[in-house]
Amino acid sequence: QVQLVESGGALVQAGGSLRLSCATSGSIFSINAMGWYRQAPGKQRELVAVITSGGNTNYADSVKGRFTISRDNAKNMVYLQMNSLKPEDTAVYYCNAEKVTTPIHTYLEVWGRGTLVTVSS
Repeated sequence: QVQLVESGGALVQAGGSLRLSCATSGSIFSINAMGWYRQAPGKQRELVAVITSGGNTNYADSVKGRFTISRDNAKNMVYLQMNSLKPEDTAVYYCNAEKVTTPIHTYLEVWGRGTLVTVSS
């Protein structure tokens, strides 16, 4: 079974930086796209950034120029470098993996349990 585990969430002051990491477990042949989503209190989950296996990236307009997504295909890990954080970035950040191929099954989508990022003003 494939699992995603996020880490790096913390309390930080506005203007600060954090780096989120997402590790995978299980025997994995390949992962198509990996991404970060977030959900603030009372709001719907939204896409933050996504990166394909080939390195193509896409960002939400609200984080462009401040956040950078990257991945290590050899380790099946994805990262999110967050700079110039704002109070409105406060949310639970979730890692997502699309089309995860293992020796016995292909998972269309896998989610982590999330890591909390709190930005104080």
